[in-house]
Amino acid sequence: MWTTPVIETTYPVNLIVSGRSCLVVGGGNVAIQKVSGLVKADAQVTVVAPEIRDEIREMPVKIFERPYRRGEVASYRLAITCTDDSAVNKQVFEDAEASGIWANSADDVENCAWILPSVTRSGGLTLAVSTGGKSPAMAQWLRRRFTAEFDQRYDELLELLAKVRSEAKQELGTSEITGWQAALDDGLFDLVAAGDNKTAYRRLRKHLGLSETDQ
Repeated sequence: MWTTPVIETTYPVNLIVSGRSCLVVGGGNVAIQKVSGLVKADAQVTVVAPEIRDEIREMPVKIFERPYRRGEVASYRLAITCTDDSAVNKQVFEDAEASGIWANSADDVENCAWILPSVTRSGGLTLAVSTGGKSPAMAQWLRRRFTAEFDQRYDELLELLAKVRSEAKQELGTSEITGWQAALDDGLFDLVAAGDNKTAYRRLRKHLGLSETDQ
């Protein structure tokens, strides 16, 4: 039987990196993906590498075209290392651990404090798939399979749920109430997909025990 390193006790989160300083060590093809993701999340990105691809230079990032300097990761909130030099990956990780910084090393689970899932987005909805570092390829494959189902219908349902959640807070003082799952299991998605948002809206409010409405 094959065995590979895997982190069994991960704690999934969505980090808000907007306006926060993030370091990417590496300037190749993998770095392009990592930098692009951080930029899309509105992070303040710095890239450090002896050689940096033009695609990265065209992004709104700060660039230092030189090797990583020991300890410099301490100036950032988050770090990603994507080099083909295991010694550099390890150094960044050890520096990050010493400074309380969360670091990830692409394709190097032993030097990771966090793992990047494979992600797809539709409006305000995010789907993330992770294999705990065991197989990024499988995570990407599953993400592509789910993406085929992931369309505007789900975003419309999300907007309806967000609207009624806000109304529940106003009417009841909280949205932590029973009925959400029962409503979703009661054909809510099918109604939204068919364009019958009014019926879906009333059915959802009924399941939550909210007052009747003419909307």
